[in-house]
Amino acid sequence: MSLYLSFKEILRYKGRFFLFSLVIALITILVLFISGLAEGLANANREYLSKLDGELLVFQSNVKLSTLSSRLDSSTLQKVKRIPGVADVGPVGLSSATLVFEDNREDVDISLIGVEPEKPGGAPAREGSNLRLKSANETVIDGNLARSSDLEVGDTITVKSIQGTEEEYYDLEVIGISDGRQYFFQPSIFVSMEVWEKIRSQAAAGGENNPIAYNILVSRLQPGADPEAVASEIESQIDDIEVSDIETAYKATPGYAAQQSTLNTQRGFTLLIGILVIGGFFQIQTLQKIPNIGMLKAIGTGNLTVGMAVVMQILMVTVFGVVLGTLATLGLAALMPAGIPILFTPLTTLAAMLSLTIIGPLGGLLSVYLAVKVEPLMALGLSQ
Repeated sequence: MSLYLSFKEILRYKGRFFLFSLVIALITILVLFISGLAEGLANANREYLSKLDGELLVFQSNVKLSTLSSRLDSSTLQKVKRIPGVADVGPVGLSSATLVFEDNREDVDISLIGVEPEKPGGAPAREGSNLRLKSANETVIDGNLARSSDLEVGDTITVKSIQGTEEEYYDLEVIGISDGRQYFFQPSIFVSMEVWEKIRSQAAAGGENNPIAYNILVSRLQPGADPEAVASEIESQIDDIEVSDIETAYKATPGYAAQQSTLNTQRGFTLLIGILVIGGFFQIQTLQKIPNIGMLKAIGTGNLTVGMAVVMQILMVTVFGVVLGTLATLGLAALMPAGIPILFTPLTTLAAMLSLTIIGPLGGLLSVYLAVKVEPLMALGLSQ
């Protein structure tokens, strides 16, 4: 009976309810885009670190887990290798450079990442082969860079970096393409540590003869090893270092927490606005049909039936609006340029849709209360 009453009214006033579904769809688009932007910005910030093939990261102490400020030497690498529970350790060097093209395409800023071939910290190639030679001018490139710049295995890329006060250019052969490995909002290319030390930007030319200073060490643990116990052991055995798990490390990157907090606050306010809009609409709807509700009660319709009819009506309109808004959002996202950092994952999309569906009944609670409290005689104007 409740379902029949709610559906019958929607059919009778379908134009009015359709327009309100469009309002819910617009709110859905806004919430989903904020969620997608939050996920996209977070992914662009953490993508490389979150995909590292290790459990622990070793930093220099007192740098607040800053990957760029940290400096470690080869002696620290050897000490970490000897810690019980550590299966393998890979050094990582991080820098920035620019990719230039001869066909007048726009230059691309990139993250230049130095790794030891076949050690933790590298990017496994999905196409082509992994880095294998320590001194070869070869690179594995980020899949994002391959897509945006139309690069393929076998191509030669030119990297520009600053050596002292001069611009220097280095040619690298693309031997592999990995999945997405952005670092600090820039696509990445991976080279061996020796090549990285030679071409990375340096304050003075000729710095490649100096001992290599790594930024971080990526530690892969033995099966069954307790990460917290191994981290404590590393810190107790080696001076002037700090050990972190990967999640803590990328959450400590500058601006990450503030960025996510800001976007989550915006999303919360948007949901609050949705509750108020839905509540206001259905409250007006309920006030307009009080005589009808009074008539239903006068002929014996119970409060439960009336209340459930209102709830079902709210759910049907809300679900239709949410589905419509979701489809519109995904369609708009497909048309957006690749450079916009918006990412829709199944989990975040479903979570946003569920929260939007829940706000319908929450916003309509007052309407349900008004419907249940209607007195038949008063509603029909027959009371004294």
